[in-house]
Amino acid sequence: MASISLPRHSLPSLLPTLKPITSSSQNLPILSKSSQSQFYGLKFSHSTSLPIPSSSSVKNTIFAKVNKGQAPPSFTLKDQDGKTLSLSKFKGKPVVVYFYPADETPGCTKQACAFRDSYEKFKKAGAEVVGISGDDPSSHKAFAKKYRLPFTLLSDEGNKIRKEWGVPADLFGTLPGRQTYVLDKKGVVQLIYNNQFQPEKHVDETLKLLQSL
Repeated sequence: MASISLPRHSLPSLLPTLKPITSSSQNLPILSKSSQSQFYGLKFSHSTSLPIPSSSSVKNTIFAKVNKGQAPPSFTLKDQDGKTLSLSKFKGKPVVVYFYPADETPGCTKQACAFRDSYEKFKKAGAEVVGISGDDPSSHKAFAKKYRLPFTLLSDEGNKIRKEWGVPADLFGTLPGRQTYVLDKKGVVQLIYNNQFQPEKHVDETLKLLQSL
């Protein structure tokens, strides 16, 4: 399979410049400038080569299996405390399910802290917030503790649920997608929002939708 090698300083030119985030909550941890080897959920070394996928694999990463107006596949996953939690638990209230690439990466930390800082607004709307990535429960626990995240993080090891929901990947399929779903009280999807490089906008878009339900 053909591959392309990234020059030593080519990746920063592909992605937006990271800016330190600020937090409206006093004394809460915030994201600081990271090294050039981590960008928005994907960890690179300078010698990283990206495979060029076949047209069939690209097709599979573009078209989502869950659409607006549908009830998504259920799941049962472990949270940051190692306890099992099912999607069905949230029936009867709106729930925001956001898939993100990985704990402790710049974009994912910005997104998690943005949800944290707006968490009272989600509670006021009667909604739950759930983050899902392929990290294990111990990673989630450390991530949640470090940034004082008040919501649930679920471990989708092997990315089974990500695949079942059809979350599209980015950057030639090498970067797990950043996609958010808003489910109404009946468990039906009312919003699907995808934006890899503006993680905080997921919060704005979901709150806007929740206020209209």
